[in-house]
Amino acid sequence: MAQKIYPHTKRPGFLLGCIDFCTAGLFFLLYMPLGGLQDELEQILGHKVQPYWVAYLWGIPTAFIYTLVWMARIAEELKEKAIELGIEGPYTSWWHMFGWNTFGVLLFGPAIATHRFFDTVNKIERRLNKNVCTID
Repeated sequence: MAQKIYPHTKRPGFLLGCIDFCTAGLFFLLYMPLGGLQDELEQILGHKVQPYWVAYLWGIPTAFIYTLVWMARIAEELKEKAIELGIEGPYTSWWHMFGWNTFGVLLFGPAIATHRFFDTVNKIERRLNKNVCTID
């Protein structure tokens, strides 16, 4: 698999989380494919990732538990990738994503979880960019 340079290494996770929370998840329906995040996650993780819109649709009849678990699983895979790359924490994780979105919902929890998620993604992408630059 060819390595790729990632242009979005400073995504503002807290802001994106607030916007997504205020739009009941609809923001990420557009942001995931149009912002390139779907493709970047697949590149980072090395496998196809179920599209967010599918997880969102499954979330409707499950009170968005399906969507939350989908996001938590990706968060855990990102944590494992960050550890593999030797990136220092804190990282996002399954429990971090699930806990803040569930128990912290009234205290900006989803924005905090999204902030940590994007912080981890940003760190991974910066490290991968650095690795590509040092290889060339």
